Amino acid sequence: MPVASTRTEPAPQVLDAMSDSTASSTTANDLDLIYLKGIMENPLEQDESLKAPRLSPVRENNVELLQEILRDLDPFKSHSDTVAELSNILTQPHFQSLLETHDSVASQACDSPPPSPCDFVDHDDEDEDEDECDTHNHHPPDAVRMVGIRKVAGEHLGVTFKVENGELVIARILHGGMVDQQGLLHVGDIIKEVNGRDVGRDPRVLHEELQAASGNMVLKILPSYHEAIPPQKVFFKCHYDYDPAHDALIPCKEAGLRFETGDILQIVNQDDVNWWQARHVEGGNTGLIPSQMLEEKRKAFVKRDVELPPAGNLCTGVGLKKKKKMMYVTTKNAEFDRHEILLYEEVAKVPPFKRKTLILIGAQGVGRRRLKTKLLLRDPLIFGTILPYTSRKPKKGERESRMYAFTSRNKMEADIKNGRFLEHGEYDGNLYGIKTESIHEVVEAGRVCILDANPQSLKVLRTSEFLPYVVFLQAPEFEVLKAMNQSAVEAGVVPNTLTDEELRRTCDQSAKLQAAFGHYFDLAIVNDNLDETYRTVKAALETVSKNPQWVPVTWVF
Repeated sequence: MPVASTRTEPAPQVLDAMSDSTASSTTANDLDLIYLKGIMENPLEQDESLKAPRLSPVRENNVELLQEILRDLDPFKSHSDTVAELSNILTQPHFQSLLETHDSVASQACDSPPPSPCDFVDHDDEDEDEDECDTHNHHPPDAVRMVGIRKVAGEHLGVTFKVENGELVIARILHGGMVDQQGLLHVGDIIKEVNGRDVGRDPRVLHEELQAASGNMVLKILPSYHEAIPPQKVFFKCHYDYDPAHDALIPCKEAGLRFETGDILQIVNQDDVNWWQARHVEGGNTGLIPSQMLEEKRKAFVKRDVELPPAGNLCTGVGLKKKKKMMYVTTKNAEFDRHEILLYEEVAKVPPFKRKTLILIGAQGVGRRRLKTKLLLRDPLIFGTILPYTSRKPKKGERESRMYAFTSRNKMEADIKNGRFLEHGEYDGNLYGIKTESIHEVVEAGRVCILDANPQSLKVLRTSEFLPYVVFLQAPEFEVLKAMNQSAVEAGVVPNTLTDEELRRTCDQSAKLQAAFGHYFDLAIVNDNLDETYRTVKAALETVSKNPQWVPVTWVF
């Protein structure tokens, strides 16, 4: 369609480009420049609602017109710097491409859609004919757009649909998908036709047809003019496995993103309260994943009956007998939420750094104390540990600073009141506890502090203050565990042989710990060989100290 323009008085800034001696002889040139100015200022069509008469075009081929203008300007380039600059601008390839595109668009015939039957309805009776003529579908003709898409059969467009007020509307556009890359469709656009055929009102049917289609497709839409939102820079660590193929709630299985526990995802869109858009940090397409709220609702009624082991292992010294089962209460979190549902954890990637503490988690009997002793004896310059405080009197043969740090009950109660203990508790009339400053003393000495911890302590220890590396020692199979216990008894490492019932309880307890606290673990090892476990833990600590790490975002900000 040609561009409309009017012949009016020449613009002063145009005439200024010419010398006074030649202004009277360049009327045609002036008008050509005025038309060029009109190209930039006038739309392809004027709004019909203004009821203004259409203007006749000066020329239908703007590229030819441009060449004539350049020829007319050529004699004046040597007399005027302004004309020379204008001539230079008009010869730039960007400007010529603009005019070529304009000619191509203007030459296309854009017929207005036929009037709607609703235009002739007596609106006094519109309530009776509401199904036949929905006033919501009464859109101005110039709002309709035709969008061309080329695709391969089976290729996912990266778009989902929903029904809104009886119309098929684009519900979401997956970041990085084909539709998103083209930028021709937006969330909220109403799909009216595909290849000249009405799309109906079933989003699943439309999706299946688009999925199966190939070649060129033309979509007739009513645009929403929503601006695209740039992708977020939010990263989550996943603490459960997800497969969209087995999810009955996902609006489009093909658009889902599969992930496993421990995967790091970039969340690019969280506008939908139920379905987020995400992609793996290693690369790949963007897909839908359940939001935290949706997955919490799904898992809210799943019973998690976790039998926690006796607390107090954090405060045990090297070689402490197993009959010492003490309950310690974490001062900062007296009621530990054992039913916490942690599905996604926001993380950040940071440069290599050395962890301050090494926390060993595991069921009773899996060998935590033996691993701790091995680390301390073989690498005393790398690892250190702490002594628990107690208010009881030393027994015969006990020496200060070997098993416990002995203090008075009054002193210990005062320190507890002042918040100096990380954990504390009472057993058999005596107080026991761990001082926070004891951990800091080991760290300040340049060593990694090993803590043989109870899982309930992780909520307090897993902070930027202690920067822990959490290792879970998983119980091996029953027969392997039984053989390990027998070997430990023969070597004099443990005093008694465990019964079959105790060993089975260890295996069951290990599985329950992993289910309840697995989202806190940095490393899980089946401890069926102590030497191999020792080497694995050391190698893991060296790796994290030399490579960038994904850590909880609370450690950074």
